[in-house]
Amino acid sequence: MAIRDHVRRLFRQDTVLAAGDLAPELGLPDQGGKVWNLADLRDRPAVIYFYPKDDTPGCTKEACSFRDHYGKLQGKATLLGISMDSEQSHRNFAEKHGLPFPLLADPTREVTHAWGVETGIGPLKVARRVTFVLDRRGRIAHVFDPVKVAGHTEEVLRVLETL
Repeated sequence: MAIRDHVRRLFRQDTVLAAGDLAPELGLPDQGGKVWNLADLRDRPAVIYFYPKDDTPGCTKEACSFRDHYGKLQGKATLLGISMDSEQSHRNFAEKHGLPFPLLADPTREVTHAWGVETGIGPLKVARRVTFVLDRRGRIAHVFDPVKVAGHTEEVLRVLETL
């Protein structure tokens, strides 16, 4: 087994939330300082995607795919990205890549932990790449875990068609 596979297994953790579960609270600020709560997402489906780090290759590719399909997504759901990066880091990332959706900052890791997507070794923690689709009542309708970046946005759009 390649070293890369060993590293992936070391950092792997199964998501504890499943379809049908009530989504945990958010209470996080976005890159503009607005604090987002689950109540902000009621009466409309939502897509909440967790990602490891701003401005890294895979995370940039995923965010830009959501950006490129944002017109289609916006008509169907609220889109939020979450990582452990700061508001300033999110602001820089969003401006650099023209991201039109909120990126929520979770530097204390509380939300990332509550949603079961925190991983790492010792103090080196990141969010795993996991996407949750919520229904209009704040219940998890679908979990993408693991996420394969190529084609992921299209998969999310297909799930939203069923809600």
